[in-house]
Amino acid sequence: MARSSTRPTSRDVAQAAGVSQAAVSLVLGDKWRGRVSEATADRVREAARDLGYRPNLAARNLRLGRTRTVLLVVPALTTEFFAGVYTGAARVAARHGFGVVLYPSPEGIGPARDPFASAQSALDGVIASSMAADALTAIRGDQLPLVMLDSDPDGSLGAATVNLDIADGVRQVTEHLLALGHRHFLHLAADVPSWTFEMRARELAARLAAEPGARVRTAPAPISIDGARTAAEAALSAPGPRPTAVVCDDDKLAAGACKAVRRLGLRVPDDVSVTGLDDLALATALDPELTTVRLDAELFGQRGMEALLAVLDDREPPGGDIPVELVVRGSTGPAAPATP
Repeated sequence: MARSSTRPTSRDVAQAAGVSQAAVSLVLGDKWRGRVSEATADRVREAARDLGYRPNLAARNLRLGRTRTVLLVVPALTTEFFAGVYTGAARVAARHGFGVVLYPSPEGIGPARDPFASAQSALDGVIASSMAADALTAIRGDQLPLVMLDSDPDGSLGAATVNLDIADGVRQVTEHLLALGHRHFLHLAADVPSWTFEMRARELAARLAAEPGARVRTAPAPISIDGARTAAEAALSAPGPRPTAVVCDDDKLAAGACKAVRRLGLRVPDDVSVTGLDDLALATALDPELTTVRLDAELFGQRGMEALLAVLDDREPPGGDIPVELVVRGSTGPAAPATP
């Protein structure tokens, strides 16, 4: 029998499956468990497939009072990391009939122009990086269902927080360098007021304080290669023993540190070891390639979206930080003898 050119309806699916329209709504809205049998759910899905039925999302959204739109608030998209976060979030959102709108802060942090006449009427929820918290406040996103990324779980604005295990990443870097004999460290710290960077500094300082003979000097730097080069060059040229290892808050800072080492007539890693944190494409473009901590940006975005969907459904979001992995490459080696 030829299929009608008229768009099939939920009533057509119900008739084909021999069930009520209410049952069709439960199954296709993925709310059937405990209310209809699995065999009935399979029958409904098969009928929908055979008929080519697609739910009328606009009507459904009006009925549910949802726009099925989520805002992802991130710093300016200056690295591929946040593109990966978006990819992971959008993949999960699409499976649940949601769209994701990106809202980057123009200067990386701080408020930007509100893209919505009314965020509360245009959005179902928000996923936000702590680095863009000011922008979040500017659009009143903190008054919507909210999941925070890279945020202090004890002081978060959100209903849930999702974090990478950055503290463990810093520990892995520190243990690696200590095992190579390094005791004199330079911390090239991101000059950004953010919980994630403050936590990195605390973790590094705490680990080195527990190691006899270890010491660390801190040099703040903007997250740019040129800014990091300038800061690292000044710190490595300062009076006193020169650090044998530079621990950087991200791979861009590490790239600048490597340039600073070369400009001073020194070699990486023979004279100074350098580590990053992110494992961006940049890490393998450097020569020598960068020892860094690999962060799974797509899984980070995926977990953020899963947490927000749980919040919207009044479920408990999954807990636990996302593991990270130290990737050892050519930018680290045994500590050079200390220089006066």
